[in-house]
Formats: sequence, C-alpha cells, structure tokens
Amino acid sequence: MIRRLADLWDASPLGFWLVVIACAYFLVMAVRLTVIDIRSHLLPNRIVFPSYAVGGVLLLAAAILVFVGEPGAREGPDASVFGVPGLGVVAGGAVLWLFYFLLRLVYPPGMGFGDVKLAGVLGLYLGYLGWTHVFAGTFAAFLLGGLWSLVILVSRRGTLGSAIPFGPFMLAGAVASMVLLPA
Repeated sequence: MIRRLADLWDASPLGFWLVVIACAYFLVMAVRLTVIDIRSHLLPNRIVFPSYAVGGVLLLAAAILVFVGEPGAREGPDASVFGVPGLGVVAGGAVLWLFYFLLRLVYPPGMGFGDVKLAGVLGLYLGYLGWTHVFAGTFAAFLLGGLWSLVILVSRRGTLGSAIPFGPFMLAGAVASMVLLPA
C-alpha cells in the first residue's frame, strides 16, 4: 500500500489524498472494531455499515481519478477490472462478502454475521489493491485465527468448542496484506 501511495501521488494528487483519508478511516474503524469484538464478540452495524459508504466512495473516487489521469502515470495495478475503473473495489467487496456468507451458511456457529458484513468492507479496501491482496488478506486472517486458536488450546485456556472473536484476525490479515504485499 505504501508503494501504491507513492505511485498514486504521481498519477493523481487528489486520488492520493482520498486514499489517505480512506486508510485513516480504516485504521480508526479497525481499532474500534477490534476492541469491541474482543470485549463482546460483536461487530456493531453502527460502525460496519457506514464503512461501506466511506470506504466505497473514497476508493471508487480515487480509482476513477487515477483511471482518467495520464496513462503513463498508471503503471502497475489499478482498481479496474475489464477496463472499468473502480470495478475491482466493488468486486472485491462482493466476492469477499459472498465467501464469508457461504462459510456462515455452511456452519453457522463457526462464523457470526458481523464477520460476514465486515468481510465486504475489507473486500473494498483489498479489491482496490488487487485480487492478490484479497486472497492474501483472507488467507492471513484464517492463518492468524488458527494460530491463536492453537495457542489457546495448547495453553489450556480453551477447548475446541471455545468461541474466539474473528473480526480482529480479519482486520489484521487485511492490514498485513495491505502493508506487506507490493501493490
């Protein structure tokens, strides 16, 4: 994401600031949701639903600004799919929401619907960067959640039936994908 921001400044300074604002909002949202989910195992709609609007509008606008900018300034991935600017943002959100919805449908006790709703928001952000980020962020979430579950089992602080809040791992996986993977 950091390299992407540097490239974005050259392509569209306004797009750069829109992405910076979207990322700042993401960080605030992530911290709030992590604290709430750890304490109560809930991801409140009053935080998740506005995140669709804020993240979606800012990232779509940035994708469109970069797309209509100078073609030479658009080296590397952008949030367009089939040449449609911003479709990567929308498609990432839809695909990740659907994936988590199917997981919830298959085994309802294993996944809360708050996680499904949060997945759509994370898909918007990761979809802006590309499909590699969507897949890596999702994989990292399950890897981190699985490792935490092993720690709980090995330390005998929980059993196989213990519930863990998955939202923090989803957010951590998304952040890891955004920060560590090249854009």
